[in-house]
Amino acid sequence: MNLLEDLKWRGLLAQSTDEKALLEALSKPTTLYCGFDPTAPSLHVGNLVVLLVLRRFQLAGHLPIALVGGATGLVGDPSGKNEERSLNSEEIVEQWVVRIREQVSKYLDFEAPSNPARVVNNLDWTAPMSAIEFLRDIGKHFSVNQMLAKESVSARLEGGGISYTEFSYQVLQSLDFLELFRRFDCTLQVGGSDQWGNIVAGLDLIRRAESESAHAMTVPLLMKSDGTKFGKTAGGSVWLDPAMTSPFAFFQYWLNTEDRDVINFLKVFSFLPKADIEALEKSHLENPGLRIAHRALARELTSLVHSPQDCERVEAASRALFGQGELHDLDEATLESALSELPRTFLASLNDIPSWVDLIVASGVVDSKSAARRIVKEGGAYLNNEKIAGEDFSPSSNDFIFGRFAILRKGKRDLAAVEVVQKR
Repeated sequence: MNLLEDLKWRGLLAQSTDEKALLEALSKPTTLYCGFDPTAPSLHVGNLVVLLVLRRFQLAGHLPIALVGGATGLVGDPSGKNEERSLNSEEIVEQWVVRIREQVSKYLDFEAPSNPARVVNNLDWTAPMSAIEFLRDIGKHFSVNQMLAKESVSARLEGGGISYTEFSYQVLQSLDFLELFRRFDCTLQVGGSDQWGNIVAGLDLIRRAESESAHAMTVPLLMKSDGTKFGKTAGGSVWLDPAMTSPFAFFQYWLNTEDRDVINFLKVFSFLPKADIEALEKSHLENPGLRIAHRALARELTSLVHSPQDCERVEAASRALFGQGELHDLDEATLESALSELPRTFLASLNDIPSWVDLIVASGVVDSKSAARRIVKEGGAYLNNEKIAGEDFSPSSNDFIFGRFAILRKGKRDLAAVEVVQKR
């Protein structure tokens, strides 16, 4: 398959300008870009979809540019929003630019001999431009009627309205495309499908300002099969920064993918070839209970976003928590990270430790002592993967791993943690 055919097979091509012309352009090394605005301290797994598309282009021999929006991040993109964004301070945005620049750099090769990647910041060419220059040299090429017709703008006009600040966002994004066209001969912009209007505006600007043509391609916004938003959990977004979403939580997010979504996510996020994914799909359809495809997805993504070593550690922790490995073999940091994702109850010291029944109720996993006692009687109560024999059993200080943690389990899969928070 050529690159576009592969993107189609993976469900990564939503819209494009003249596909025949784009395919012809891609027959030789092409410079393309995608923008990432610093609206948070980290990118999330939704951003990863298009970031990995940039990587696929580079692996196919093209020259990717990751643009971090130091300027556009100060303005706010109206796409997908029903109300004005809260504007962050210049200092905060500058900090987030640095962090996101480091993140996007992880997925691209800057040392490739023939097609090295670049990371740029649109504040570099926007900040020196005066308001008069912006209006005369750039603003004159835009039709207000066309800008009002953009879906992201028209939807806001039907609601509470839109400020001039956010209304001007598409002009700034168009300026980015023009500037990259001039500086690096960048002739293709890639983005999420909600960016189509802004991207096409950039094509128009290049045509008007330079009498040249360029190309555009968008990637579908990923949704789960149940219609809920991809990349969200009860705790919020799934971030790429390990300090915001731990490697263990990241691994578990992919491991817990719905059966209906797992093959689609393997196509979108993994770099496995078609034959390997089809083999995983066959195994998954024949015996979904083995969760072979889920584990492959979790391994691929955790190794890519964090590291193969992190993947090994969190997979060992995942097995150990459910009785398929030795808890005492885990290092303290990995165990702490894994337990941070569980319901927890805290002890001030290891003196007068409550019973297993009291602890599991305090964790919230079981809602009453009578229910907890019934679990013990039925043989479904565990401490550190060891079955509890009696209703009055209380852990001893020796049961606390690293002197801090104990793991409660109800049945096969319901876990909770007990943590000692005494001062050391």
